[in-house]
Amino acid sequence: MSSGNGNDLSEMSMLDLFRMEAETQCNALNDDLVALEQQPGSAVRLESLMRAAHSLKGAARIVGLDQAVKIAHTMEDVFVAAQTDEITLDRTGIDLLLKGVDILSDIAKLSDQEAADWFSAHAGEIDALAASFIALAKGETQPAPDKPPKQAPKSKELKKKAKAAPKPDKPEETAAEATTRAVRISAENMNRLMGLAGEVLIESRWLPSFTSELLRLKQKQDELLRVTDRILADGSTIDSGNLSGTYATELHRKINVCRSLLAEDLTIIEDHARHASEISHRLYHELIASRMQPFSEGIKGFARMVRDISRELGKEVKFQLVGEDTPVDRDILEKIEAPLNHLLRNAIDHGIECPEERERAGKPREATLRLEARHRAGMLNIVVADDGCGIDMEKLRRTVVKRNLVSREMAADLSEAELIEFLFLPNFSTREKVSNISGRGVGLDVVHSVVNEVRGVVRGTSRLHRGSRFELQLPLTLSVMRALLTEINDEPYALPLVSIDYVLRLPKKMIKTVEGRQYFTFNDKRVGLVSAQQLLNKPNIRPPDDKDFRVAIFNGRPHQYGLIMDRFWGVRDLVVQPLNPRLGKIKDISAAAILEDGTPVLIMDVEDMVRSMDLLISGNRLRQISSNETTTAPPEEDANKRILVADDSITVREVERKVLLAKGYEVDVAIDGMDAWNTLRNGEYDLVVTDVDMPRMDGIELVTMIKEDPHFSSTPVIIVSYKDREEDRNRGLEAGADYYLTKGNFHDQTLIRAVEDLIGPSSSTNTTVV
Repeated sequence: MSSGNGNDLSEMSMLDLFRMEAETQCNALNDDLVALEQQPGSAVRLESLMRAAHSLKGAARIVGLDQAVKIAHTMEDVFVAAQTDEITLDRTGIDLLLKGVDILSDIAKLSDQEAADWFSAHAGEIDALAASFIALAKGETQPAPDKPPKQAPKSKELKKKAKAAPKPDKPEETAAEATTRAVRISAENMNRLMGLAGEVLIESRWLPSFTSELLRLKQKQDELLRVTDRILADGSTIDSGNLSGTYATELHRKINVCRSLLAEDLTIIEDHARHASEISHRLYHELIASRMQPFSEGIKGFARMVRDISRELGKEVKFQLVGEDTPVDRDILEKIEAPLNHLLRNAIDHGIECPEERERAGKPREATLRLEARHRAGMLNIVVADDGCGIDMEKLRRTVVKRNLVSREMAADLSEAELIEFLFLPNFSTREKVSNISGRGVGLDVVHSVVNEVRGVVRGTSRLHRGSRFELQLPLTLSVMRALLTEINDEPYALPLVSIDYVLRLPKKMIKTVEGRQYFTFNDKRVGLVSAQQLLNKPNIRPPDDKDFRVAIFNGRPHQYGLIMDRFWGVRDLVVQPLNPRLGKIKDISAAAILEDGTPVLIMDVEDMVRSMDLLISGNRLRQISSNETTTAPPEEDANKRILVADDSITVREVERKVLLAKGYEVDVAIDGMDAWNTLRNGEYDLVVTDVDMPRMDGIELVTMIKEDPHFSSTPVIIVSYKDREEDRNRGLEAGADYYLTKGNFHDQTLIRAVEDLIGPSSSTNTTVV
């Protein structure tokens, strides 16, 4: 149901109310029917099923949907018969009942305009289905509509008992439900309330800081009072009979009065500050609680989905849901529904074996697929685990090499954790055949992408023949973030805690250098080092007497990086404030927050940072972090003309870079259009050379943004592309490119002539190409 513009249920039509009721009850029917298959004859499940069908019948009758009444009524008869042991519902009966649930779900989704035509087209199917339910309730055999006849259920052979008297209609609202009234509020209103509550929280934090300022004033008054005490105590300087003595005494008395009044005001302010802080925290947490809903509410239909796919693939799977009452932010729950669906489908299709194969491996025929949600260390942890065949690491290693992602030698040294990270790359799959069950060949990158969008991380582990486990670590709410506060060049920055693997103090003597790249060894792995000052394009002002580096370690898939900070301030809960959309995407920054004293702090985008670290290293732009570092500013750039080369092909990128370096130009590289745009905004370049087909932002978009920006519009751009059609050339030139060269007939001198034509020759010529 859409949120609409209204604020309560009274503004909804009766048909809208029915749709809302039907969605809830159909979800309950689906879950209970799937559970009943695992727990045949469960009195609790049958009671819940009967009540859901009864509620649906009443709701459909009120809005005049007679066909829905017929289905719900006959389904209710089946559940009553099962409650009184007249029949036993087996798999065949549950299949039939699930078909009825699907029909009711379809009816609930109909618009007013579609209803008449739909009922007319499906009247025969609904009548046949209702007749099947009547026969099932009587223990008779009748095939489901549109399906071949099946053998009579075992319930026909059971001895019948006395029929139960029909239960009278009764109100469905219990006493507990009556005390919890639903109020409909739009998502926009809720977001505004959350924003206001966040501002109240920030304002309440200002009072304690103001109290501190008053305390400083009180300390100054105390100092003044001590001075007047000394003056009055020194009788040699003051004649008690003259005006000076009188004024000094009066001054002392008034200072004492001011001091007393300030002390009283401080007490009052402290009480109000404490009270305001309590109220603001209560308000904020109440609003957060209103955004929360049980984990089970966001995964309705998962049990049915697991059952249907397992049946389709001929597998036997028991679905376990753990932590269904765990509260989860509605926005997060909505976003992660698709990734969880993908992980479950992937487990059934890829991970879980057929019953016969499991028996040969000494396993139970029925596999276990577990979905678990819980709160841990201030985060939401969701686990999808199965006891299937697990991931064949050697096969995965061969696939990585086959796809030219790493060399054979490097692949041999990759750990299992590093290998699993490749599964989250775009379009990566170890399956040779495309499957419609687990994403149609789409890899787990969709899971990683969405989890990253909500500032979370996903990690996988697996044991061959024992099963796989994927863990999503997510914030409890998108409006509050647990973050590590750091200091870089006397400015505060926040790092999402979920993205940090380790935080440590690194002695300078542990830093080593190989091929110009600095690293240290941690947990038997090399961790590359990057300075936060260089990452954020800031001068290095590290104090010379600092003996250790403060390092935060991030997992960069498959590499680990350590970011050197000036200082760590500790872990805080920050109210996230989105940046103004007009700023666009700011390199390495995702959002902002306000500290208790009103200081603004930027929240860093760790995914963007890791990409930036990759680019600094791959482009040979990494500044050395020497162990005897001083506070001197970085050396000035020489006067050579600077060129930025953007191409997603490392081969083309390096060829162009070396050609230009040989002619004496300063050259930086970018791996795609977005990286080129961020790099261009953080430096001064005389020329840009770009490809067209690149991820995130293509060359045409890059040229357009350069030419539309007043600061860069005069920067010449050369496009070098494989596309050599006339329309491609015209498209590039119309976007604003000054030259359009094709890679098909590309020659070094062609590029050099174009560069010299636009910006002239370099001031010097290098003799060594790196």
